Amino acid sequence: MEEPNINKISGNTAGLSALQIRQLERLYRRGIAPENIITAELAAQVCQQSRDINRQIGLLISRRGEINTVIIGDHKSIFIPSLEGFRSSSARFKGLRLLHTHLNGEELSGEDLTDLSHLRLDLIGALEVRADGTPGRLYLAHLLPENPSGDYWSIMPPQALVQLSLNFTAFIAALEDEFAKKQKIRLIDAAEKAILLRVEGNPLADAETSLNELAHLALTCGVEVFDAVVQYRPQPDPKFMVGKGKLSDISLRATQIGANLLIFDHELTPAQVRSITDFTGLKILDRTQVILDIFARRAHSREGKIQVELAQLKYLLPRLMHGDTSLSRLAGGIGGIGPGETKLEIDRRRIRERIHRLQKDIKAITKSRQQRRSKRERTGVPVISIVGYTNAGKSTLINTLTQSSVLVEDKLFATLDTKSARLRFPRDTEAIITDTVGFIRNLPAELFTAFRATLDELGQADILLHVIDIGNSEFENHIAAVDKILEELEIKDKPTILIFNKADRFADKALLSALSLRFGALIISALDKATLIGLTEKIEFLLADLANPHALHNRDIYANKPENI
Repeated sequence: MEEPNINKISGNTAGLSALQIRQLERLYRRGIAPENIITAELAAQVCQQSRDINRQIGLLISRRGEINTVIIGDHKSIFIPSLEGFRSSSARFKGLRLLHTHLNGEELSGEDLTDLSHLRLDLIGALEVRADGTPGRLYLAHLLPENPSGDYWSIMPPQALVQLSLNFTAFIAALEDEFAKKQKIRLIDAAEKAILLRVEGNPLADAETSLNELAHLALTCGVEVFDAVVQYRPQPDPKFMVGKGKLSDISLRATQIGANLLIFDHELTPAQVRSITDFTGLKILDRTQVILDIFARRAHSREGKIQVELAQLKYLLPRLMHGDTSLSRLAGGIGGIGPGETKLEIDRRRIRERIHRLQKDIKAITKSRQQRRSKRERTGVPVISIVGYTNAGKSTLINTLTQSSVLVEDKLFATLDTKSARLRFPRDTEAIITDTVGFIRNLPAELFTAFRATLDELGQADILLHVIDIGNSEFENHIAAVDKILEELEIKDKPTILIFNKADRFADKALLSALSLRFGALIISALDKATLIGLTEKIEFLLADLANPHALHNRDIYANKPENI
């Protein structure tokens, strides 16, 4: 914990005389017994000085009874300085209580209660200052743990100082213990505990589905999701994304349930991240950052790592910021003439240089791919690429078809590095089949650009196998998301076989058959090799058709012919 600076008064000291400032500085010497909220003597001194200077005075008091900070405001309010140096966790408070004077006899304000929550203060109190400078009633409030009524704080009845009998030491210990007990009900083994947020302009839109996908992404990153919130409003708030009042409620909710992270189902601007962080004091992530984190965890090949790092740096560059005072200009003063770059500027320059080097590496990889592709074309071996929404079962399919051992997990983006294997057909023909990275709606632009070299490989495929998790209620949206990316890659018209995977999880077989007819899709279970016979036959016939220039008119017939297995 920071040590108090006895020579420093925080806040608005303009216009105060040297004598008044010295009198205020003497407040640092006043001690309070840990069990007392405030003593009558200290309250009398603060109230008299507050009336003399006609400004509010605030005291930040530690649990040991030491006055850590003396704050001078104006007639109506005080401004609390940064408390970054003080402890804070999901189950504990800041270890400070704030007592400040009110010159007009008013109760605790909305701003007082907001400060109580956002700063995680032990207690907040407003001390009434009478016209003659003597102390009047004391208004107190504290935070509440999660409760059925949904209240965030408790405002105690005002009391005269002579009536004040609360043992503060016992009170704060019991309150923190109650918070801890409530939070233990939840799964809090994960270091990151999140609330998900989405702003939706259309009340008819299925915001819950989008948040469910974000929750799945968060879980893949090892984040425990505690809650999800949707706010319906015509336009996102330009500063906070959600409205300020809503964000205040969310911040209070995070305090109650022990969440330390807010994840937005949008891409936030750097200014929004700063504003939301400053307002809530919580760690802030957006959807793009979560996806980038997953890709960083999943990349194992040199190529994959280069692509992910490039995407991360492109995302980071416009968001690079430092709040550290040590990042003032490096050059200046006698003997300090030099390049004149700030640490921030140096960091940005180094990131740009790193991006340039990675882009050169990507170009080299692309050239190597082109050489391998030319060699493959000379051999005449056809290429089949598996595409589909993330976690649709693409890796399981290639494993079953080729007896490979590609990593299979029930997680988003389990496969990131491209995998290839040879697929042999009953008629002694063969093809190369390739597993690609899974697609997702609103794929971050940085990732799309970085993986362009990999995705462009799809353009060289003779056939695309579009794998769809038919057991997912959002499968039609997933098809649309994949089609959109294929369209951006200008390969949407490539011969494609639609495959409804995970048919074993679909209970209504009649409906499944009707859907396969509607979409012209094969029905399979990638885990069951017996269900893949029709698929291999269809691939083999289509490859034969493509190899015959006089039969090109039959492509659509083979690619879209519905067939049930």
